[in-house]
Amino acid sequence: MRGTSQASLSAIRKTYDSVLTDAGQDALIIGEQLFSVVDALDGSGALRRSLADPSRSGKDKAALVRSVLSNGFDVRTVSIMEAVAQARWSSEADVVDAVSLLAIEAYLASAQSRGVLETVESELFIITRALVGHREVRQALSDSVTEVGQRIKLLDELVAGKADEVTVALARRATAAPRGERFVPALARIGDMAAARRARKVAYVTTSRALSEAQLNRLESLLAREYGQEMQLNVTVDPAVVGGIRIQVGADVVDSTVLTRLTDARRGLAS
Repeated sequence: MRGTSQASLSAIRKTYDSVLTDAGQDALIIGEQLFSVVDALDGSGALRRSLADPSRSGKDKAALVRSVLSNGFDVRTVSIMEAVAQARWSSEADVVDAVSLLAIEAYLASAQSRGVLETVESELFIITRALVGHREVRQALSDSVTEVGQRIKLLDELVAGKADEVTVALARRATAAPRGERFVPALARIGDMAAARRARKVAYVTTSRALSEAQLNRLESLLAREYGQEMQLNVTVDPAVVGGIRIQVGADVVDSTVLTRLTDARRGLAS
């Protein structure tokens, strides 16, 4: 999502973040309802076109939202969707993607209200790490041809009763309604959103051997200086990794064998 759509989403997030925060645990209900809107939009081209149509006034589209969500929806959910309807979007798909992201933010806000946002972030990463080396399971969880109930059953065998309710709900959503996104990347993206909500940036670190706490602290400090932001290190040990360490921060991929600016860190990690 770029340009006009990204600007619209950023504005809505900024406006409604306090609403989600103030909602506390009720933000979970808002998230559930927003996901139901996503499903409705995915199933109705006419509704998507109506909300994305630049020739219709924002007031008209907001009225459409109120009429569609008139029964049983939280007033805060309706308010968020009115803002979505009145914003400008580059495409129909961007409208649906925006609502999906807002739904995730609502779930994360609910976790934050209970003081377990960091736990949820960690659990999402643990799930993805547990699937390393299990290609068939990863494929099954991303396979839209496989019946939804079977995918959820497979996921529940991994996480049910072992993770926070928000972690489980978001993971179930990722496999039940992938919307063209594979399961592991979907959870990684949600983990990044959780980190951003905690004002941290995520570094995915793959090392050839386990790092000590001192080494991790050293690396975290270096990356924090590099990116000008507190970092969350998600570490995976893989003996096959080239160069001993590989770091990915967003679109940036850092290989300690080729990046000069990490020379000091590499020496420290090797000590």
